[in-house]
Amino acid sequence: MASRTSSPPRSASKRSSRSSGGQARSQSRSRSSKRQPAPPPLPAGPGPVVRGLRAVGVAIAAVWMGIARTIGAILRSIGGAARDLEPEHRRDGVGLGLIGAGVVVIAAVWWQVESPVTDGVREAVIASVGLLGWSVPLALFVIAWRTMRHPDENGPVGRQVIGWTSLAGGVLGIVSISHGIPKPSDEGGAAVREAGGAIGYFVSQLLDDLFRTPYVTVPLLVLLAFFGLLVITGTPVYRIPDRLRAGRDLLLGRRHDDEAELDPEGADGSKASRRKRRKDGGTAPDGTDKPYDTALVDGPDEPTVVTGGGADDDTSEVPVTAAGVTAASSTGKDSDDHPGEMPPMTPLPARAEQLALSGDVVYTLPPNEMLREGTPHKARTSASDSVVTRLTGVLEEFKVDAEVTGYTRGPTVTRYEIELGQGVKVEKITALAKNISYAVASNEVRILSPIPGKSAIGIEIPNTDKETVSLGDVLRSGKARGDHHPMVVGLGKDVEGGFVVANMAKMPHLLVAGATGSGKSSFINSMISSILMRATPDEVRMILVDPKRVELTAYEGIPHLITQIITNPKKAAEALQWVVREMDLRYDDLANFGFRHIDDFNKAVRAGSVTVPPGSERELAPYPYLLVVVDELADLMMVAPRDVEDAIVRITQLARAAGIHLVLATQRPSVDVVTGLIKANVPSRLAFATSSLADSRVILDQPGAEKLVGGGDGLFLPMGANKSLRMQGAWITENEIHDVVAHCKDQLKPIYRDDVTAPQTQKRELDDEIGDDLDLVLQAVELVVNTQFGSTSMLQRKLRVGFAKAGRLMDILESRGVVGPSEGSKARDVLIKPDDLDEVLATLRGE
Repeated sequence: MASRTSSPPRSASKRSSRSSGGQARSQSRSRSSKRQPAPPPLPAGPGPVVRGLRAVGVAIAAVWMGIARTIGAILRSIGGAARDLEPEHRRDGVGLGLIGAGVVVIAAVWWQVESPVTDGVREAVIASVGLLGWSVPLALFVIAWRTMRHPDENGPVGRQVIGWTSLAGGVLGIVSISHGIPKPSDEGGAAVREAGGAIGYFVSQLLDDLFRTPYVTVPLLVLLAFFGLLVITGTPVYRIPDRLRAGRDLLLGRRHDDEAELDPEGADGSKASRRKRRKDGGTAPDGTDKPYDTALVDGPDEPTVVTGGGADDDTSEVPVTAAGVTAASSTGKDSDDHPGEMPPMTPLPARAEQLALSGDVVYTLPPNEMLREGTPHKARTSASDSVVTRLTGVLEEFKVDAEVTGYTRGPTVTRYEIELGQGVKVEKITALAKNISYAVASNEVRILSPIPGKSAIGIEIPNTDKETVSLGDVLRSGKARGDHHPMVVGLGKDVEGGFVVANMAKMPHLLVAGATGSGKSSFINSMISSILMRATPDEVRMILVDPKRVELTAYEGIPHLITQIITNPKKAAEALQWVVREMDLRYDDLANFGFRHIDDFNKAVRAGSVTVPPGSERELAPYPYLLVVVDELADLMMVAPRDVEDAIVRITQLARAAGIHLVLATQRPSVDVVTGLIKANVPSRLAFATSSLADSRVILDQPGAEKLVGGGDGLFLPMGANKSLRMQGAWITENEIHDVVAHCKDQLKPIYRDDVTAPQTQKRELDDEIGDDLDLVLQAVELVVNTQFGSTSMLQRKLRVGFAKAGRLMDILESRGVVGPSEGSKARDVLIKPDDLDEVLATLRGE
């Protein structure tokens, strides 16, 4: 983990630099005063050189803007053919142009070729850089090589301009000072040409006017040149030792694979090393899949447990067993709270990814400072000690041979551990549930008998002094930082105070449910924000479905979206059908190229080991993970239950290997919304507070959610687990969401696909089932949709047909999705609204 070193305050550094600079100037002036009289006092205001530079800069800017507008107008009038070039071709064109310019400079400066063009080039180069004119072709060749060969290391154009300008200014300024800063009027300008040229003169003269001593100007120019070199190579100061070691190893032919694995940024900080760590996160040391893998991310976080007697024990010392937390003594009075040690909050790793979907665009993840820290965790408080006293009193009153041996304090709930005496039944504790609730003044007491992995009974009681779990704290934890997979999200903290981090790709699908105000929307925000903080748009793409129109509007326009946020339930059903088609396309590629998982296919594509068949013009590209978030499943099931259920079931059955994952959320977890087929194929569940025991059983297949306290308190049941994990969901404010979204939107615009929500308008052939009864089918559709009543007897009366014909018409309407299936003698559900009647009729006609 990275660590920050403390630096002196800015004001102190300024004062020290001023004092040292003042001492240097006073010493140099005292020495020079012995040889020559003191110089005249400096005039007030900027000197003539500064004023001249301002005037020249304004004039150059005006001329440059005029030329740019003229050339731009000419090019726009000719056409936009240049914009149609691929980024690789544009980059190669720039590199070849720089090589051509270098050849011309060689002919003019090195070989002294006589021609009008070379004479002008020679005069411009020598006048600009003076003595170092011979190095201009070498610099052009280096820039060309980096542009064509290593565009990811070259970075954006602005960075290169700043870097080369700083390097040239610093070097040429030093050359000019070493020649005594000759003026353009000396020897007709020849002295300037034999020194640092015009650039060196302006830089050195400006600093000389300001400081009047080379003991200050030369170090400043050296720092300027050094800064330019760092910017060109993309090397932060703290990475200089690593670069030097890498250069040494390259010269000596050494390889340090172990160091590359230990380095949090990789041995070279490259994208390949980061991607390697990400892909290897779910594999065993031998490269195979881990057995008994789980969606929960394991890490170094350990629970903080307070052990010992109750708060009324005045003499005993109570050790606190946790990493970095010392023992604390228990007293019978209300003592100060004992906060546990927070894990080190180091910044998230700064990464720059080269996007494959928009060419030469460097996308940086949102900075760590956008997510604030939450409330520090307290391993022990006087309120929790008071609860221990009350629990001990209940056990003594009912003469139960048991003892409160300690507790683990979470942000919202504290779990108190009770160990039974010899021969005491567990039922004696569970039978006291109401008495315990009465003693602690809370009706939200949950009893675990036993605690998973312990020979003890757990009693979970809400805290009166709750803590806020910040998403930033979760993402800065060791668990989140130790797993570099782009689909890792921060969930919150468990009841033991440890961070809960899960990999969405291993769930592989998640069902979230809870009543209004239980924290369901906060979880959705934390999940999406985690993806934005950790993944680039070429790694994860999203489809967001928000029928309520107000929950996910903050994410409109982020580059991770495939289509605009969907608010129409019918379009959401069509989007799910598109996801099914996308899944089939991905499986076609996996089958054709011989891979079992999309990660293996992407790895082969990046390595260049996958080739298309001869004659194919297709260009293979890695598939991003596709995350589909449905904020309210009940609204979709009301509009098109059959289509939505079929699409969800097909996606959840097959889409895991294709890198497609669903998150289904609802505040109405009834059996008609969360059907048996959906539950059977969505293995991971997250339940927030529900209003009834029945809702808890629908979500988790077990009780418990009805006793949650709300406000983010939830039960997480990942795939493969038989016991739910109680956790407090992470919280992210609206301002933090706005900052993260703005950072993503400022860098890249979304690339929407028009076919995601487009209805399937392909022409349907009139099959033998309809035959010559198309007119009757159209009349039946109009009648059923306009009346919103699907009945066979009504078709008999209105269309004057027999029972057999009316039943056949109703079967045709069911096959076309106009009405639902038969439910005995009840009228069928009409699935089409009157507003969509014209579209349905046109489809039946084959238009």
